Amino acid sequence: MSDVAIGIMGLSIVLVLFLTGIELAFAMALVGFIGFSYLVSFSAGMNLLAKDFFDAFTSYGFTVIPLFVLMGQIAFNAGVAKRLFDSAYKFIGHIPGGLAMATVAGATVFKAICGSSPATAATFASVAVPEMDRYNYDKKLSTGTVATVGTLGILIPPSVTLIVFGIITEQSIGKLFLAGLVPGLMIAFFFIITIYVWCRINPALGPKGERSTWKARIASRCLKARRSARPMHSAFSS
Repeated sequence: MSDVAIGIMGLSIVLVLFLTGIELAFAMALVGFIGFSYLVSFSAGMNLLAKDFFDAFTSYGFTVIPLFVLMGQIAFNAGVAKRLFDSAYKFIGHIPGGLAMATVAGATVFKAICGSSPATAATFASVAVPEMDRYNYDKKLSTGTVATVGTLGILIPPSVTLIVFGIITEQSIGKLFLAGLVPGLMIAFFFIITIYVWCRINPALGPKGERSTWKARIASRCLKARRSARPMHSAFSS
């Protein structure tokens, strides 16, 4: 059997496995391993599989993921995320899709301190999605927003992708960071515009709440600040 025929058969098997509900990554890994082992040898396939696992687990970009996920879980279980979204809801909850827009803005700022796109997406998946579910946002809007804002990590510095690209092409990493900043902010802005237009067309995706008074908005900010400062004060007093 020719290499082309094996490739076509492999693609067909991947599509069949994908239709069964298996994760696409596992389907591609399984078919790739079997196809490479058939074309070369089983020993070569095992060596390739071991090398891929080693490269994935020793990648610096992936080592930051559990740390940022832990930070997100601490913020979520400590109630910080809930208070932040409560405050955001009072300020922009009356706008269709307001919390999804706040998620885009928050992820853009978070990306400025995190060099990994998967870490950004994983952190906001555990923080933003439950809060949007609490305000009856549609699942495809909440999960889609978190999945798309993770792609901003390719452009907004500090970007691991731009660092690797600069090392490979021997370009100035600082200039690459400056070149990616404006396009990254533009993409975030167009994400917000897209969410607003989409929710205006279909309000059920991101239902708007009642408009809060400025007194309630300022009170939510002050309450959040007092609750955040209380544990620190008690820790120093003890």
